[in-house]
Amino acid sequence: MDKIVVEGGRQLNGEVRISGAKNAALPILAASLLTDGTNTYRNVPRLHDIASIRELLAYLGARVETDEDHVIRIKANGLCQTEAPYDLVRKMRASILVLGPLLARLGKARVSLPGGCAIGARPINLHLKGLARMGASIELTHGYVEATADRLKGDDFYLDVPTVTGTENLMMAAVLARGTTILRNVAREPEIVALADALNRMGARISGAGSSVLTIHGVDALTPADISIIPDRIEAGTFMVASALTGGDVTVLNCEPDHMGAMLNKLRLTGARITVKGRSVRVQGPEKITSVDIKTLPYPGFPTDMQAQFMVLMSVARGLSIISETIFENRFIHVSELRRLGADITVSGNAAMIKGVDHLSGAPVMATDLRASASLILAGLVAEGQTVINRVYHLDRGYEAIEDKFARLGAAVQRVR
Repeated sequence: MDKIVVEGGRQLNGEVRISGAKNAALPILAASLLTDGTNTYRNVPRLHDIASIRELLAYLGARVETDEDHVIRIKANGLCQTEAPYDLVRKMRASILVLGPLLARLGKARVSLPGGCAIGARPINLHLKGLARMGASIELTHGYVEATADRLKGDDFYLDVPTVTGTENLMMAAVLARGTTILRNVAREPEIVALADALNRMGARISGAGSSVLTIHGVDALTPADISIIPDRIEAGTFMVASALTGGDVTVLNCEPDHMGAMLNKLRLTGARITVKGRSVRVQGPEKITSVDIKTLPYPGFPTDMQAQFMVLMSVARGLSIISETIFENRFIHVSELRRLGADITVSGNAAMIKGVDHLSGAPVMATDLRASASLILAGLVAEGQTVINRVYHLDRGYEAIEDKFARLGAAVQRVR
C-alpha cells in the first residue's frame, strides 16, 4: 500500500492549478443517465471516485469514454440494468446519486446502501422521503433501496436538513417528473448550482439554485450537453492553508474565489495576505500565525471539508483557538494523529480546543479519511524531520496528483509505492 513521505521545513512558493471538483463532477456524471445521446464533460479530475462512478455507469449500460485531456463522454442510450450492486456502491457514498436518475428515467431502481469515509452517520432518509412524496414506492430490503414509480409527480417537499446529496438526488428525479416540484431548505453549495446549470443545459427547467428553495418544472425528456466541471474549492483551500502554514507565497490558479468567502475571511484573520485577481488567489503567509475560532456550517458557512486542514494551521498559531464541528459527529478522528506529531488538542463533544505550539515533530501517522489525509500532509510540511503517512488511498479519492503539485511548489513530498 502506498505511503506519502514528507520532509518538513520548506517554504512553499509558486503557482498551482486547481483541478475540477469531485463533488461537482459526481452528480453531473450521474445525470447522464437522464438522457439519450452523448454528453461531454470537461475538466473532470482523475480520481478514484471518478473511476468508481464511471465503472458504475458502465455497469448500468452506459458507454463511457475517457480522453487523456480530462474529458469524459457518456452515452446512456442502452441502459440494461436498474441495479447498482453492493460491490460497486460500497466504494463510494456518492453512488447513491444514481437512484434519482434511474427511477426518473426507467421507473425503477435497486441501489445498495452506500459506503464512503468513516466520518459519521449520513443517512439517506431524506432522499427516500422526498421520492416517496413524488409517488415512488420505496422498500429497504437486504441492504438495498428498491424504488418503483410509473412516473414521478411533482410535489412540495421540505428537507429537515439541507443535505447536499439529498438535494441533488431529488433535483435529478424531479426534472422528468410530471408537474412542478418545490424543494425547500435545500443545500446551497456551488456544486448544487453547478448541477442545476448542467441540467438546465440539458433542457431541464430549474430555478432558485443557490437559494434555499428550488423550483423544478418537469419536462418529458432531456437532451445531451457539453459541460465543464467547476474548480474544486476544497483543493484550492487546502493549498491556500499550506501557503499560510509555511509562510509561503503561493498563487492558486483556476479557482472560484466567490465560492470560498468563509475560507478566505478566516485566512485573512490569521494574518495571511490574500490577493484576489479574477480566477486566482495569491496567499502570502504571515510571520506569526494568529489563532482564529471556526465553526463548520452548511454553505455559505465554513466548510466541514476544510476543518482538518485549518486545525493544522491552528496547531502552530499563537494562542488558543476553538474549532466547532456541526456537520459530522466523527470528524475529529485525525486529532489523535496530529497529537502524535506534537499538536496540543483537546476534544470535548463537537468542539476541539487547540493550543498553538512552537513546532511539530515528524512521526509515522495513519490517514483516516479523505480530508484528514490532506491535513496530515500539511502537518508534515511544518514538522521537524520526516512524517510518513500511511493508508493514503483516501487521498486518491479526492486530490489529483497532490504530491506532484506540492513538489512543484518546493515541498519535499513523495509517494512511496
